[in-house]
Amino acid sequence: MRTWFTADLHLDHVNIIKYCQRPFKDIEEMNYRLISNWNSRVKPEDTVFHIGDFCFKETKHKAQDFIDQLKGKIIFIKGNHDRNNGVNTPIEDLRITLGGKEFLLIHNPANGWAGFYLNLVGHVHQKWKCQTFTFEGKTYDTFNVGVDVHDFHPININEILKEYQNWKREDDKKRHPKK
Repeated sequence: MRTWFTADLHLDHVNIIKYCQRPFKDIEEMNYRLISNWNSRVKPEDTVFHIGDFCFKETKHKAQDFIDQLKGKIIFIKGNHDRNNGVNTPIEDLRITLGGKEFLLIHNPANGWAGFYLNLVGHVHQKWKCQTFTFEGKTYDTFNVGVDVHDFHPININEILKEYQNWKREDDKKRHPKK
């Protein structure tokens, strides 16, 4: 069993293709590719944390139509577009521990908290993968698990930690250049 993370699928959301410059000709192609990419990595016994904005409001398809096509056990964290789309999760944020590290899963990075090894977020689409935030004098790092920055696939914790550590090294080099 593996644990996966993703966000911002925006299934059936036609305008997301334009807004995020997604490389799909229409929502049918986008829905098909996102579902195929998910199922190419996730096994039925795996757990997937979807950190907000699963699908557009129920129109042609219902959220359950998409859920039925996806492998794995999905735990939904609410995003700003998850109103009236059939996901119906009451979970606004979630604390988990993996490999002895504590993570906060929350859709909007601006709502993150200090005190965790890393905040796993969505919401920002293709703007960045890693970012440091400071709120009320406390600093916390965030990692964007959204599909727009991960080749439209879910990612696992090992991939997250590897990318985060690489970013941290590069960020430290920028902040503290050798003299």
